[in-house]
Amino acid sequence: MLKIQRIKQIRTYIDQHQTVSLDTLVTVFGVSKNTIRRDVQELVEFGDYKKVYGGISVNQTRLEPFHDRKTRHLHQKRLIAKKAASYLLDGDVIFIDSGTTTLEMVDFIKTLELTIITNNLDFIIRTLPFDNLNVISTGGVLERKTNSFASFTKQDILKSHNINKAFMASSGVSIKNGVTNSSPLETDLKRTVVERSSEVFLLIDVNKFDRHAVMTYCELQEIDVLITDSVPSDSYTKYAEENDYQLIIAD
Repeated sequence: MLKIQRIKQIRTYIDQHQTVSLDTLVTVFGVSKNTIRRDVQELVEFGDYKKVYGGISVNQTRLEPFHDRKTRHLHQKRLIAKKAASYLLDGDVIFIDSGTTTLEMVDFIKTLELTIITNNLDFIIRTLPFDNLNVISTGGVLERKTNSFASFTKQDILKSHNINKAFMASSGVSIKNGVTNSSPLETDLKRTVVERSSEVFLLIDVNKFDRHAVMTYCELQEIDVLITDSVPSDSYTKYAEENDYQLIIAD
């Protein structure tokens, strides 16, 4: 079997089993342990997988295709989106981040008069029927895995608008690493939005806690309101109290 074929099959096998030992891979693919070690090292360097004791595991914060993330935990996403929308008033100038939870806000804001700045392509498309939503695109290069515009270099749009409220997404959140993102291309834009916004809302389901992705775009204490679907560990409740941001449970 050619190396490129073996690597592809190993990826599929790990994705199916989530965590696999090196000995199992040796047996399944009929090659030496040294060969498997080299293959595993190559996979780890791509960032989709991580080494664990005696084996390899799927990196849970890797950047999955947008459609795959969109259909996961949809009920929780809609609860969070509905709660987030309840903070909006006619006339607000807001930012909507890329992400599958922020996308769900459309159904709950479609009757409001809003100016919306966004890099979320799917959000733009879903707002087309609603003339009362004044939508401004950040522009840039289309990042196909997140269906969003990235490589944002000119920040004139953000600097010329006073953003009342920003609704942000994250691949993973932790007290140590802050609010993180799996797409390095989007990080500068997210940082700028956080700096420019009067209020910053973070919309994440509870599965994102105690995880971190490649890039940190802000610290947890820079968030004003964190909305999630169920109560996280006590350490996050305590941290919110100590750092003066609201932790809201959507129900």
